Amino acid sequence: MVKFRFPLLIALAVFVAGLALTAAFKDRHYMLLSLVLLAAALVPLFVRLERRPLESRELVLLAVLSAVAAVSRVPFAALPSVKPVSAIVILSAYVFGAEAGFIIGAVAALVSNIYFGQGPWTPWQMFSWGMIGLTAGWLRHTRWMRSRAGMLIFGFAWGFLFGWIMNIWYIISLPEAFSWQLAAAAYVSSFYFDLAHALSNVFFLAILAGGWTKVLERFRKKYGLLQQE
Repeated sequence: MVKFRFPLLIALAVFVAGLALTAAFKDRHYMLLSLVLLAAALVPLFVRLERRPLESRELVLLAVLSAVAAVSRVPFAALPSVKPVSAIVILSAYVFGAEAGFIIGAVAALVSNIYFGQGPWTPWQMFSWGMIGLTAGWLRHTRWMRSRAGMLIFGFAWGFLFGWIMNIWYIISLPEAFSWQLAAAAYVSSFYFDLAHALSNVFFLAILAGGWTKVLERFRKKYGLLQQE
């Protein structure tokens, strides 16, 4: 029954997505189109974690780390783009793996926007922070990520990549005004915010990398958490 139900749900999702995409193209609802595409990218990863056997204490750990990452945005609300969220997501993924990193990043964006405000930007933030965790987890066994300099460069690069992804939702939210000049202006105007994010990632990673990683590694080994990652 389960084997039959899963393909059926996939087929239904594809059908609904097809209808949404058709309407989006016809009426130039590019924001709807973007949300459908983001859902197509996010859902398989959430389904993958859902189908993976998890102990209750592992779920508690993911929830706690997601909450810590979310709450860490609040004290820095007055400083645009200066947030320790990305650093916490990177370090969590470095210890617990790609799937955990994705979940922590995506959930942190959703939960923190309860305070900062939900909107069409929320799925984009979920995708961006989720991808930070996913890529950090994928690369965690490489010589690059195991070196301090490599991790800092990774965080710096994602400061810009995060901003570049977030610029897309702003551009497509103005379909009637879209032009290459608008796109160029959006990326140029976001440079200083992206730079602030990149530098803050380096700063928080440099501060947290040692102690934070050791604490998480101790929890992972002592309680056998997320060993299959």
